[in-house]
Amino acid sequence: MAPKKPETRKEATRPAPEPEPAKEPDFDPHSIQIKFSSDQIEEFREAFQLFDRTPGNQMNISYSQCGDVMRALGQNPTNAEVHRVLGRPKTEDMDSKLVDFETFLPMLQHVAQSKDQGTYEDFVEGLRVFDKEGNGTVMGAELRHVLATLGEKMSEGEVDELLRGHEDVNGCINYEAFVKHIMAG
Repeated sequence: MAPKKPETRKEATRPAPEPEPAKEPDFDPHSIQIKFSSDQIEEFREAFQLFDRTPGNQMNISYSQCGDVMRALGQNPTNAEVHRVLGRPKTEDMDSKLVDFETFLPMLQHVAQSKDQGTYEDFVEGLRVFDKEGNGTVMGAELRHVLATLGEKMSEGEVDELLRGHEDVNGCINYEAFVKHIMAG
């Protein structure tokens, strides 16, 4: 019998810990400069008051109402954005904690300033879903239907004006050229 070779121990290699994702800085309402006009602020105050359910209209709304009020005032924040400007409260605090108008205004200003308008690539990718043949075009009729029935619905007249000159003889629209035209204003 041959002598045993001494066992060489291989140390288990641990994978390097994954770096933590960059943490977005906390929202500081005191760092926001209010750029709304006095007329706008008065309009916002009136809308805010409509959501106030406190006895004696103390100009307070619950945390859970903040997103609704922002949307009523023409903004479209995600729930994550609303949660961030509120200081990432616990779920149980959403209905119990209140925010007053003076605290709400910088939150609204921040959301209004940080509107994500979408990029060229975002819009092209969205329209590519309708490109059934993969040739860079979408059916004009299908795009008309989507614009008139989904999201912020457009009137037929608005859709006609928007698509005028973009349809080829087959009723198709080159969506990359269309997006470039729209984004150019």
